[in-house]
Amino acid sequence: MPNISISISCLAILIRCFSLFLINSPSFSAGQTNETDRLALLAIKSQLHDPSGVTSSWNNTMNFCQWTGVTCGHRHQRLTELNLSSQRIGGVLSPYVGNLSFLRYINLADNGFRGDIPQEIGNLFRLEKLALSNNSFSGTIPTNLSRCSNLIHFCASNNKLEGQIPKEIGNLLKLQRLSVDINYLTGQLPDSVGNLSAIEVIRITENSLGGKIPTTLGLLRRLVNLNVAENQFSGMFPRSICNISSVELIFLTENRFSGIFPFDILLNLPNLKKLGIGGNNFVGSIPDSLSNASNLELLDLPSNQFKGKVSIDFSSLKNLWLLNLEQNNLGTGTANDLDFVIFLSNCSSLKVLSLSDNQFGGELPHSIANLSLKMIELSVGRNQISGTIPPGIRNLVNLITFTLEVNQFHGTIPDVISELKNLQQLSVFNNFLRGGIPSGLGNLTKLGSLDLGSNSLQGNIPSSLGNCQNLILFIASYNKLTGDLPQQLLSITTLSLVLDLSNNLLNGSLPLQVGNLKNLVMLDISSNQFSGVIPVTLSTCVSLEYLDISINSFYGVIPLSFRFLKSIKALNVSSNNLSGKIPEFLENLSFLEFLNLSYNYFEGEVPVKGVFSNKTKISLHGNVKLCGGIDELHLPSCPSKGSRKPKITLLKVLIPVVVSCLLLSSCLTIVYARKRRSTHKSVDTSPMEKLFPMVSYAELSKATSEFSSSNMIGQGRFGTVYKGILGDDEMVVAVKVINLKQKGASKSFVSECEALRNIRHRNLIKIITICSSTDFEGVDFKALVFEYMENGSLEDWLHQSNDQVEVRKLSLIQRMNIAIDVASAIEYLHHHCQPPMVHGDLKPSNVLLDYDMVAHVGDFGLAKFLSNHHLDIASKTPSSSIGIKGTVGYVAPGKFFMLYTHIPSFSCTNVHHF
Repeated sequence: MPNISISISCLAILIRCFSLFLINSPSFSAGQTNETDRLALLAIKSQLHDPSGVTSSWNNTMNFCQWTGVTCGHRHQRLTELNLSSQRIGGVLSPYVGNLSFLRYINLADNGFRGDIPQEIGNLFRLEKLALSNNSFSGTIPTNLSRCSNLIHFCASNNKLEGQIPKEIGNLLKLQRLSVDINYLTGQLPDSVGNLSAIEVIRITENSLGGKIPTTLGLLRRLVNLNVAENQFSGMFPRSICNISSVELIFLTENRFSGIFPFDILLNLPNLKKLGIGGNNFVGSIPDSLSNASNLELLDLPSNQFKGKVSIDFSSLKNLWLLNLEQNNLGTGTANDLDFVIFLSNCSSLKVLSLSDNQFGGELPHSIANLSLKMIELSVGRNQISGTIPPGIRNLVNLITFTLEVNQFHGTIPDVISELKNLQQLSVFNNFLRGGIPSGLGNLTKLGSLDLGSNSLQGNIPSSLGNCQNLILFIASYNKLTGDLPQQLLSITTLSLVLDLSNNLLNGSLPLQVGNLKNLVMLDISSNQFSGVIPVTLSTCVSLEYLDISINSFYGVIPLSFRFLKSIKALNVSSNNLSGKIPEFLENLSFLEFLNLSYNYFEGEVPVKGVFSNKTKISLHGNVKLCGGIDELHLPSCPSKGSRKPKITLLKVLIPVVVSCLLLSSCLTIVYARKRRSTHKSVDTSPMEKLFPMVSYAELSKATSEFSSSNMIGQGRFGTVYKGILGDDEMVVAVKVINLKQKGASKSFVSECEALRNIRHRNLIKIITICSSTDFEGVDFKALVFEYMENGSLEDWLHQSNDQVEVRKLSLIQRMNIAIDVASAIEYLHHHCQPPMVHGDLKPSNVLLDYDMVAHVGDFGLAKFLSNHHLDIASKTPSSSIGIKGTVGYVAPGKFFMLYTHIPSFSCTNVHHF
């Protein structure tokens, strides 16, 4: 019997062993238990958004271990790794992930996952790495994560996690890396973090964590990297951390730490390489003992309250590449404050040195010429540094940033700065620099920011700056610069932040090329001596938010095209010679917050909507002819329309005066049109092309719908006029296409160009641009682009066709105003234009009416400049045999006199002869 019982026992043992073998064999496992993994993966897939089809292989056509992103163990064919990083996958992470019990590695980083991190992850007791960074996970860090006792790495940076770091995290005794930076975590860092005996990296930067740093961190003997920057931690920095000799990096920047920073910790932290404590409230001095921190690579101490003299011997800090002491109270304002810079010459790896915003005095040591050739930033602005700019700066050939602003530097800007080919930022504003702007600065083609303001610089702005085609900011305000504004500067299309030339002695006109600055946000040329009209091309600067042209000598009107400045927030045109009515479109600029029109010659009614509805947002002082507006402005009431009609007795006085002006202008036109034709030299259009920006044939073709007849608005001897919508700003224009096949058309084009480049008057047609090119077939093409006149020509109003649907009539006041406008234009051409000119083709079809029925004289194809600068009618003898130029069969004044044929009190014996 005993032998039988022993045999039965042995048999039982054999059966159990065989059973265990079967259970653990790959075939048994694959056939029976890995179905759980496959079903879990399919459940996960069902909640994913996968536009790239990364999980398209997750189907029944192949073993799940061959699916994309899936790795199985060789022995049991169970899922051990799930890696879907950087696949543009979105959706939520299914709780079924908790069924993947053999998982050791999950990497879902750099995707678009949202929703909570499932609590079921706590079921994965084999999990070692969980990488969820750069997604949109929300909710709290799951407390069940503490059950993943084998977890080594937990990385969930750059998500939307909120709430507190759970105290249960202290149970992860194998955790080596904790990265939950850039989230919305709140509360305190739990004391239980001190239990993470294996931890090497703690990154919790950019959250809203607060309170004091727990002293238990001093227990973390393997800690290498501690980064708690950009939170709300306060109090003293715990000295217990000073005993962790393994620490290489400490970042406490942008918190609320206070008190004296224990710099002596550096003596106990021999491996410390990077120390960043800027943006706190630390006080005290920077001790000389820092000289012994020989392994330091980065010392970043800005924006604290450190004070006193810096006497550190940096000679032994061979690996130092960044030293940032800015925004403290360091220095004593005395001559030897910067002696420590001499020792930096031994720091062969130094790249960044910033001493800005302190109390450093004395001169900038010429030993900066011996600084590392790796230097990319040297910033010493906002101190009390004097002397000249050391010419040895030329040695720092890799310098990208060089800032000296708000100091007491004198002398000139050294030409050697032009040798710093990599320079991107140069700031020397608010010093005592004199001399000219070095033309060599044009060699700095990588320059992005140039600030020369508030010095005593003189001379012209060098045109060579036009070579700085990466410039986004240029400031030269508050100097003594003279001359014209170079067109080359306005060719820098990258200028997008600021162009500030205010408070200088610049003169001339504002070039039309200013329209190239389409991305510019702020333009300030105030307090100069600019003159001329405001260029209409300024309206193409559609990104402008701040425009200040005040305290100059601009005249004319605010261009109608300014209605395209949709982004404008502040507009200041005060203290000029601008006139006309306040444009109504200003009240429709929805972002306009401040408008200054003071001390000009504006007249008429003040709008009441938009910016005009708030007294505090507008300034109208010094415009004595304004009326109306909101009650708070206390302006006189505008006269009613009935009161605007002049009395008949006044007409008897005014009309003969107007007619006399017209007769004189017409006679002068005829006399000078008869002047003997002299031998003409060949004239090209280059002066015009320099003044006006060229536009291509393709642009004009597109603007006029390929010069469609439906857009034709006029036709003359030398060309056809089309209505067009030009450019991205959809500016409405009139395009005069020259018929070059017509004899004399080319000379007419040149004559009109020459005339238009010399005249500026509110009653003369305003040119926008020209085109001198070839069409799509290579045929010569010339055109002039003018402001579009909404009410057509005077001819259209005086002689309307019988089949015209809408009969338009000119009122008595309109007739008189038109006559005065035309007389004003001719008077300007004869007596105020330099040199004087005669129009030569004055007739109603060449008088155009804008939206407000203001008359503009156009068509200068037959205009002539006078050789002398005065009109001497008596010198013209009746024996002249030169024929009359102009339209055949008419003498101009008669058409204008027809404006008054219905005035009862008016009579002129010669009226019926015209």
